Amino acid sequence: MKRFAVYYAPRPGAFADRTARWLGWDPVLGQTLPQPELPGIADPAAITVEPRRYGFHGTIRAPFRLAEGLDADQLRDGVARLAARLAPVSCTGLALETLHGFLALTPQGCEAALLELGAQVVEGTNPLRAPLTEAEIARRRPETLTSRQRELLDRWGYPFVMEEFRFHLTLTDRLPADQVGPVATALKAHFTPVLPQPFVIEDLCLFGEDASGRFHLLHRYALTG
Repeated sequence: MKRFAVYYAPRPGAFADRTARWLGWDPVLGQTLPQPELPGIADPAAITVEPRRYGFHGTIRAPFRLAEGLDADQLRDGVARLAARLAPVSCTGLALETLHGFLALTPQGCEAALLELGAQVVEGTNPLRAPLTEAEIARRRPETLTSRQRELLDRWGYPFVMEEFRFHLTLTDRLPADQVGPVATALKAHFTPVLPQPFVIEDLCLFGEDASGRFHLLHRYALTG
């Protein structure tokens, strides 16, 4: 694996099945899936290119290269120890929102607990990651970041952490303005029957990026703290 990440991913069930089929990628099996035909959406594959690479997930620790001198066993041990001391986060549910032009599911009623979980995971995994290269910094377009976001990028390897963290579950690429409404209507009807209530983040999921750029769920660690 080229890079690793710590994500939320749903446990097996109707929600996991439907989200995987929507994106066309099962990160557990490492398989492409046929995408559903939904009213108002001409070509699901065309509007899910970027999220399909990653599989359905919520980022907690963004993708990173493993620190020099560490191996995969040490990475797994580090994430396992972290999960053992952190508690699950329970939210009232999920809402469909437009974020910077793309559609995502966002948790409701748990902002403070999510910020705390995100901060603990970022801090706890920081010793596991290699420092950013100049090319990796450039890909984050530092000229577009606030001074605080650039500080977070330098300190933690990602600009949207700590108080800048906004947990979300991406469903689409950025959409043309005239597509947002029809696609949102279709996705709301498609996902509402399987949305978990409450929505609980109960695991840390270790993902790995393969040579082709696709992400796979490698290990799931229950939050038991």
